[in-house]
Amino acid sequence: MFKRNLVCQAILYALATGVVSHSLAQESMQTSSQADDDEIETIIVTASKRRQNIQETPIAVHAMSGEALKAQNIGNFDDFVNYMPNVTLGGRGPGQADIFIRGMAIQPIVFRISGAQGVMPNVALYIDEQPVTAPGRNMDVYATDISRIEVLPGPQGTLFGASSQAGTIRYITNKPVFDDFSAGFNVSLADTHKGESSNTIEGYLNLPVNEQLALRAALYNVNRGGYIDNVYGEFTLDPSINPDSAANVPDNSTFETINNQAFVEDDFNSSAYTGFRLGLNYKINDNWRLLVQHAGQKIDADGVFDYDPDIGDLEVARFYPDNLEDEFSQTSWTLEGRLNRLELLYTGAYLDRDIDQLSDFTSYNNSGAFIAYYTCTYTNPDYIATYGISPDVITPVRECKDPSKGFIGIQQHRRLTHEFRIATDPKETLSAIAGIFYDDFEIKTQDEWWYAAATELGFAPNAPIAAANNINDNTRAANITFFNDITRTEEQIALFGELKYDFSQQLSLTLGLRWYDIESDFTGSSNFGDGIFQGSQNTDRGRDYDVSGGHSEDPLEADGIIPKISLSYQRDKNSLYYLTYAEGFRPGGFNRTGGFSSFNPDFPDINLTYESDDVYNYELGWKTLSFERQLLFNGNIYFIEWENMQVSRFDPINVSRLTFIENAANAEIFGAEMDLAWDINENLTVHSALSYNHTELTDVKARIIEIAPTGSELPLTPKVQANIRTNYYWQQGEYEASWQLGLQYAGKSWSSVVSQERKRQNSYTIINFSLGVKKDNWSVKLYGDNLTDKRADLFINNQDFVTRITTNRPRTFGVSFSYDYN
Repeated sequence: MFKRNLVCQAILYALATGVVSHSLAQESMQTSSQADDDEIETIIVTASKRRQNIQETPIAVHAMSGEALKAQNIGNFDDFVNYMPNVTLGGRGPGQADIFIRGMAIQPIVFRISGAQGVMPNVALYIDEQPVTAPGRNMDVYATDISRIEVLPGPQGTLFGASSQAGTIRYITNKPVFDDFSAGFNVSLADTHKGESSNTIEGYLNLPVNEQLALRAALYNVNRGGYIDNVYGEFTLDPSINPDSAANVPDNSTFETINNQAFVEDDFNSSAYTGFRLGLNYKINDNWRLLVQHAGQKIDADGVFDYDPDIGDLEVARFYPDNLEDEFSQTSWTLEGRLNRLELLYTGAYLDRDIDQLSDFTSYNNSGAFIAYYTCTYTNPDYIATYGISPDVITPVRECKDPSKGFIGIQQHRRLTHEFRIATDPKETLSAIAGIFYDDFEIKTQDEWWYAAATELGFAPNAPIAAANNINDNTRAANITFFNDITRTEEQIALFGELKYDFSQQLSLTLGLRWYDIESDFTGSSNFGDGIFQGSQNTDRGRDYDVSGGHSEDPLEADGIIPKISLSYQRDKNSLYYLTYAEGFRPGGFNRTGGFSSFNPDFPDINLTYESDDVYNYELGWKTLSFERQLLFNGNIYFIEWENMQVSRFDPINVSRLTFIENAANAEIFGAEMDLAWDINENLTVHSALSYNHTELTDVKARIIEIAPTGSELPLTPKVQANIRTNYYWQQGEYEASWQLGLQYAGKSWSSVVSQERKRQNSYTIINFSLGVKKDNWSVKLYGDNLTDKRADLFINNQDFVTRITTNRPRTFGVSFSYDYN
């Protein structure tokens, strides 16, 4: 259990340093040195599904305004997470990451099987009113023309539902404005040390057509240069590295050596974001408005975004193409208005996302099962008659052929959501908000594994199980030995509400409930190569997830009630205190390998399904303004119980050649968050944030997965994270000038909760600086990011069966020019 003295020391440390070690991470409050009264300018958020001043909202909310995003050169989520010290990211590049908040972290699922077997994330990601959360592949939306990004730490299950277990992140877009014509653009150019140059072009237009109709458009084209080199390398199958591949491979066997000369390239991990957003805002009458928006984005990314430290700094050796195309379109509609004293809102959205990816899989030779079966010839002439093997692959000594392997993945995400809610006047003694939510989410995934030697060894083309519910009934291309053809659906309906009672002008009690009913289905097939070996055309070898093992056509059903209780005390207009108990959940799912025996009889069999994991959160928080509202100090202390953690594992030697999920452990987290903003004078401001997390596995429940022992820390969670930014403004003749110095710090952390994959990730400090000039409607900024060229250990993984490190972009210098007409 927790060492209480360490906890107390941590709280004292956080309280003592919160004033001096804050970070840019919490641009939840935007300051303005130009304000007449030098007060801190706070922003409006909708974290409680009402418009409220962030300082009057009795829950933890961190938000970065659009101006703050622009000032910090924040484009994608990798940039944003640097300024949120209690938010971490585990991933391997654009659109291939999981988000974690308050230490509730598990190593991310391998992107190659995220659609087939990935658990739903425990942090919900929203674009405006629609959840866009996806297993292992959270959408990486570029932040052009964004009003703000809100981070709601801790369980948000009452108002935001499933997957809001550790928190919720919301992208709030700028909407068309009726009475204000405005337009602007931003262009930038940057150069990265040991990498390529980058450039950005983005713009927006707000057009009031008349008093009832307004239009808005935003466009962007962003090219981010690469900084990781694919260097020359050679690969030979080596049974001493992977003993499983040594089965029936005598010492006199021969091994073909391959090289990657065709793929050698400097700075090969470039990426491009291209997108748009269109909006129409129609004022039906004085009480009712209709908003319709449509957005689209495409990411083109080459290479990989983690490097191999055994090869060199920012270097890898890849033997198969690596590239990603990730494209989405989203249409949303919102009708809101008033009916007498009631506020009514209906909102809906449809999301269409397509992902195509190629990835090198050659390193699977180092740990995979049955490698020799797919790569080497045979020496037993009896196999000709017994198995119908061609004499061409019967050789005097065993010859292991080209070991190249690759992955070809296609995912299609379709999501339709509807929500209707009603709210009473929040100024009344008794006020309420209530609604109904519907979510229909479908993931279609086709994962194919390409083995170079398969055709030469006589493997026939593979095809899906004929009777299975397939996406693609066609025979696959040559050399595809194994593939998934799986459709996952999740249909949810929920009723939710919060009731607030004001005992006085200062003391209020909020009670919240959410009832949910979720139905998950899992259908399709996993198709193996053992039925297409030499003369055999049995393509029905595999698993049909409507009949194989313990699987059936029956869906997985779950329902329950999530409560929330919060007591808030508004001592005066400058100080708010709150005490909250909240719960969160994440739905369970199916295991592909459930119902089958483990390869090693010493290992238990895998359950057909894994259960929901649950979170219980106890929190004390405060929000204060002091020194004539020039000093803002917000914070909270929390204790979290996390039960039935969902942990993924791939063990092709002992258990199964398919990744599986197990409810493996319970954990506890004690933590604190602090935000500070200080307008020292009309020229100088300081922003800062700090988080502390003491995480601990309290009960290891795993039957199969070998995870870290009781008392171990959770992964991807530094004990301390902090950042601080100082801004200085001054007038230089007709020009407004400013400089900004920022520092980000993250302590040591672990990479995984699974013992075999658990690596220590080093602490790091990143320093940024910028210098800007503004006159009238235009501004110019020079900036330097990662001035010390630090390599941060963001995520150490062995998902490609070698140790790789996802890191930050090396030292980058850039210039940007902006023009805004308003």
